[in-house]
Amino acid sequence: METTRQAERQRTAAEQRRRELLEAADRVVLRDGPKASMNAIAAEAGITKPILYRHFGDKGGLYRALAKRHTDALLSALRAALDAPAERRRRVEATLDTYLAAIEARPQVYRFLMHPSDDAAPSPEQGFDVGRHSAPLLRRLGEELALVIAERVDLGPDSEEMARIWGHGIVGMMHAAGDWWLGERPCSRAQLVRSLADLLWGRLAAVGDRPGGPGF
Repeated sequence: METTRQAERQRTAAEQRRRELLEAADRVVLRDGPKASMNAIAAEAGITKPILYRHFGDKGGLYRALAKRHTDALLSALRAALDAPAERRRRVEATLDTYLAAIEARPQVYRFLMHPSDDAAPSPEQGFDVGRHSAPLLRRLGEELALVIAERVDLGPDSEEMARIWGHGIVGMMHAAGDWWLGERPCSRAQLVRSLADLLWGRLAAVGDRPGGPGF
């Protein structure tokens, strides 16, 4: 029994330490964006780089942990927007606005997650190989949105397949439009939300709720 309690205490301490390291990494990312390095993160956490590697394996491991942390928070916010007590068009706009507001509020975090460093030939200590990891992040968002669509709307006999098409298509649209908008700011966020909602609205307005589902 004592051995079990000791193992549990060690596991809890390790999880707490991991959270602290991720918070330190977040602070560096907010400051440095895609150029955030393992050296800078280790210095921010007050540890050596080998200790940081021991917790996350390598730069890719740390990137994946940060991506999960921020994606979990974004998905929670998107689900809250979808569950808001409002008519469908308002919830569509609220969901789009939630995504855009998130990348607008923390642009350095967004650029870290979705863009490699702008340096032409970065050294091993200059940022992360983001390109290898951003596609899985978008795929996860697409699959999660597909699950939400599948449980809420009736898309006919091929509902599951159609929900995945819609989920990945909507995420792709939000990502591409949001990336362009964040870089150029050609219009207000509200205008972009309305325009994207207009693009989606024809089929969404016509489709019925899934029988027995939470509704959309």
